[in-house]
Amino acid sequence: MFVKDKNFYRSLFTMTFTIALQNVIVFGVNLADSLMLGRFSEEALAGVALVNQIQFLLQMIIIGVGAGTLIFSSRAWGSRDMDTVRKIANIAMKTAVVLSFVIFIPVFFFPQQVLSLLSNEGAVVAEGVKYLKIICFTYPVFAITNTLLSTLRSVETVRIGFYVSLSTLIINVCLNYLLIFGNFGLPRLGAEGAAIATMVARAVELIIVSLYVKFKDEKIRLKLSDYGKIDKELFRAYLKKGTPVLASNTMWGLAMAIQTAILGHLGQATITAGSIASTVFQIISVVVYGCANASSVVVSKMIGENKAEKCKPYIKTLQIIYVLTGLATGIFLFLIKNIILSFYDISPEAEKLASRFLLILCFTVIGTAYQMSCLTGIVVSGGDTTFIMKNDFIFMWLIVLPVSALFAFVLKLPPEFVFVALKADQVLKCPVAFIKTNSYKWIKKL
Repeated sequence: MFVKDKNFYRSLFTMTFTIALQNVIVFGVNLADSLMLGRFSEEALAGVALVNQIQFLLQMIIIGVGAGTLIFSSRAWGSRDMDTVRKIANIAMKTAVVLSFVIFIPVFFFPQQVLSLLSNEGAVVAEGVKYLKIICFTYPVFAITNTLLSTLRSVETVRIGFYVSLSTLIINVCLNYLLIFGNFGLPRLGAEGAAIATMVARAVELIIVSLYVKFKDEKIRLKLSDYGKIDKELFRAYLKKGTPVLASNTMWGLAMAIQTAILGHLGQATITAGSIASTVFQIISVVVYGCANASSVVVSKMIGENKAEKCKPYIKTLQIIYVLTGLATGIFLFLIKNIILSFYDISPEAEKLASRFLLILCFTVIGTAYQMSCLTGIVVSGGDTTFIMKNDFIFMWLIVLPVSALFAFVLKLPPEFVFVALKADQVLKCPVAFIKTNSYKWIKKL
């Protein structure tokens, strides 16, 4: 049932747990903001939750750029073609920076109008605007840092991401403590303090990664001169394979913002509950996302080493690992959900809704672990990127969002039913993922 290849497991699990630890810390920053702002005021917590949907959209876009990087660079790494890796790094960096400014410009000039699309709660939007006016300056910095990390990850350099995220967590938590609550004589800034703390942490992230690339990396050996003229032929190939992933991720990020808008029009308690459930779920599901990312590198590298015909038993093993990971995550989330909620100082209504939302996620995470890992970890790494875009569009935009809006605004069902509709695609995609993955028609030439 499982392949007997120690190198395969060593590579997969080393990358999975390193990436998972990195993500624990990345999402730990959000959890620290959430916990501290939850004790400052529920309006501040809900307002920052709205802004985080914009950050999530940016994150999904940059992940899409990174996925294109992984597809090409991991395969080039398998054949030790480092010149191609450097050319892809150049393309990815310029794409990421341009797209980060596409997000930055509207939120910088029209923060009130943008957040009003996500909620009609005036006090919540006002708190969100305070946060957004500062945090938007981190968007280009975030794009540069994470594109560099994606390039390093494509050649199996993953530990630096952990150390970078750890520094961010320490800086962010310390500055949050000082600036949100006004400790040690500093001003009590609330949401603005959280934004300043995150901005400083992001700047330190970029400095650390840049110094690593400059002085420590021995594989890619990137230089400033590598970010000059773009290889047009490679850029066309990158656009052909990378654009569907980028489009899919962008659609997903926009869909998450619309989901927040749907919940945001059901009252402040629902916004708060959705924010808490989302943040806690991100922390708990890090192994799921780590496994998907690691699988992408492992599968791309195997194809680059001309081992595509031998990968079938590995793909079957990966699918079993995905299901087991989802089951373990769901059980763990169920066991700790009430303990985590006890740390929040929120209204009884928000706490009750958050507990129910987390219970729903205990079940849907099993589907997330399987279908997301199969589709983004295996199918995309094989080069079949158009399928993912079409699949996400059908399930999210033609099923989940219309049904959720129907439940919320026409049938006026309770928030729990709306939340189930919003997460239904995580289970509905599983049969599609199973058929597509086991067809092995996703291995494409680049």
